[in-house]
Amino acid sequence: MDLDTVRTFVAAADTGQFQEAAAELAVTQQAVSKRVAALERSLGVRLFTRTPRGAELTIDGQAFLPHARELLRVAERAAASVRTARRPLRVDIIASRGAASGLMRAFHRAHPDTDLDVLMLFDIETALAAIRSGEIDASFRAVAAPGRPLPEDIESVRVLDEPLQLLTGPAHALAGARSVPLAGLAGHRIWMPGIVPGTEWAAYYEDLVARFGLTIEATGPNFGSDALLDTVADTPALATFMGEHTRLVWPAGHGLRRIPVTDPTPVYPHSLLWHRDNPHPALATLRAHLATTAAGHGAAGTWTPDWVVPH
Repeated sequence: MDLDTVRTFVAAADTGQFQEAAAELAVTQQAVSKRVAALERSLGVRLFTRTPRGAELTIDGQAFLPHARELLRVAERAAASVRTARRPLRVDIIASRGAASGLMRAFHRAHPDTDLDVLMLFDIETALAAIRSGEIDASFRAVAAPGRPLPEDIESVRVLDEPLQLLTGPAHALAGARSVPLAGLAGHRIWMPGIVPGTEWAAYYEDLVARFGLTIEATGPNFGSDALLDTVADTPALATFMGEHTRLVWPAGHGLRRIPVTDPTPVYPHSLLWHRDNPHPALATLRAHLATTAAGHGAAGTWTPDWVVPH
């Protein structure tokens, strides 16, 4: 159904005159008559009766009018959904408790009038496909995994190097340490059931293990952060890595410890990814905000894999 004919029908119904509808739509009266006739042929009914006073709706025209108005409203909403200046900025943050979530909360506080849609996609390939299709505007990722360079139409900028900390229960051998050298973790069991083969974070921890001779176990189902905290609190032999900016709350009785890792400090590199042709004005605002809050990268005494994008 042609929307111009529907729009013309509504204008004629509202004015009661084909001539006035033509003036409102900036077309000729003949064009209004042709559009109405085309709509009547499409529907198989008469919509107007011509009278000396103008055009009056038939019973079928009266029945069709509210649906015609709704068709035009739906069309306007559909168009508005893809007008970048009017739709929310859509950003993938991977997880609700991670560092990317904190970065977006800070952006929202600084720019409360910017409409946001926050999504959580699983892996980098899904995120890249969503960026390229226009489903999302940006994604926070560690890029790029070995052998998987970013597509040429995807831009990225490093926005945060997040130090990893060791999380232990109160009975762990390292629970009393004020800090622990990375090499000192060799021989300790580090349990991270959330590591999924093929993801960028799996590639990061594989390199960390290979470089420093660590033991990271990804065995068992991943029941989420609450179950992870319960297990680490109750199992003296287990510890886990936790990002410094990961926001977690645990019961006071757990007695969990966050211990800085040093010499070097492993940092997880967060980057913002977006399509180079994305015109959304809020995307430029987000990038400018992150540029002012981002700390330096590649600081002395830190470690990232060789494949991490340096800028």
